[in-house]
Amino acid sequence: MADYAQNGVIGTLHNLRHKSTEQLEAELTDYSQESPMTLLLPCLFSELEGPAMGPIVEELKRASYLDEIIIGLDRANETRFEQARKFFAALPQKHTILWNDGPQMRSVDRALEEKGILAGELGKGRNVWFCLGYFLARGTSKAVALHDCDILTYSRAIPARLFYPLVHPTFHYQFCKGYYYRAAEGKLNGRVVRLLVTPMLRALVQVLGRVEYLEYMSSFRYALSGEFSMRAEVVPSLRIPSDWGLEIGTLSEMYRNCNWNQICQVDIADAYDHKHQNISQNDSNRGLHRMARDICKAIYRKLAIEGIVFTPGLFRTLKACYYRTALDMIDHYHNDAVMSGLSLDRHAEAGIVELFARILIAAGDEYMAGGAEPPFSPAWSRVTSALPNAYEMLRDATEADNA
Repeated sequence: MADYAQNGVIGTLHNLRHKSTEQLEAELTDYSQESPMTLLLPCLFSELEGPAMGPIVEELKRASYLDEIIIGLDRANETRFEQARKFFAALPQKHTILWNDGPQMRSVDRALEEKGILAGELGKGRNVWFCLGYFLARGTSKAVALHDCDILTYSRAIPARLFYPLVHPTFHYQFCKGYYYRAAEGKLNGRVVRLLVTPMLRALVQVLGRVEYLEYMSSFRYALSGEFSMRAEVVPSLRIPSDWGLEIGTLSEMYRNCNWNQICQVDIADAYDHKHQNISQNDSNRGLHRMARDICKAIYRKLAIEGIVFTPGLFRTLKACYYRTALDMIDHYHNDAVMSGLSLDRHAEAGIVELFARILIAAGDEYMAGGAEPPFSPAWSRVTSALPNAYEMLRDATEADNA
């Protein structure tokens, strides 16, 4: 994005177009001598058959500064696992596949459950959690980054720009979040960020007044991006949601674990497009409906930790404030799209805002009712306390699968 504004409480690193990806990679190669880097690729087997993953692998072939690539593979039987091994064999870097559905990893999962450690429901959060555990078990890298595996506009500039702030010898960042704008086929996308997260955070400020956590969260230009990186030393204490609240939950954990001057966001792409979720108006367990509900609950949980007391009346006030704020923002987004030669359907956007307003209340009701399931996967520091040989078990299981 062509600006250099520092509007939030965290550092923003722009792409001012004066250094190429090749220059960044040359510097990263030098820095890798002191700070080896590992890239995580949490994916579904179906993504290997989609249009994005092949080009991603082709781009990563040239990222020679990477010490290792860890692939977290979900929804794969034995035949698909072997197909995945052949698919990723093209990578010249050392790479390892965590076969999450395989007998070795299931054995590790059962050993954890016997100690009362639950990795959470099946999905991206659980996949990332196991990948981070294996990253710690390996113990060879100083920095780790991850990105989604359905990016249709992928460039190897994405991992390069994610790693650079963490490994540059004069920078002191512990965590870096990627940002971009979402557009494809002439349409402005990113509905959940534009129509839920941003107006919800603004409405919460109006209802609750100044809360440091809200000021922090509002500083991120794309809070829901699946692309972020962190130094190895912050990973053991990280607790992440296993549901759709992964990205919000990770930002919340960094708010708790790091000083704000150790957190930054970086411009990683001129434009970004990946798989779009259905809205699922009438099914609260699918698509954007489920995503929005989990995000709202993740924010409510964090605000409660900050001492906010929620009541049914507060949720009703929040809904009214959110609804008006979001409708006003539709006008801004529409005008922005028109001026940039993009399209935006105001009627459809207003319908999504109405759905999100209902979800704010429904998520509040679920939060107030409580639940038996833990909202976060446990930190790996807790795992190794309960099961001291957990890292060894992860290494052995993964090496056996990849032998």
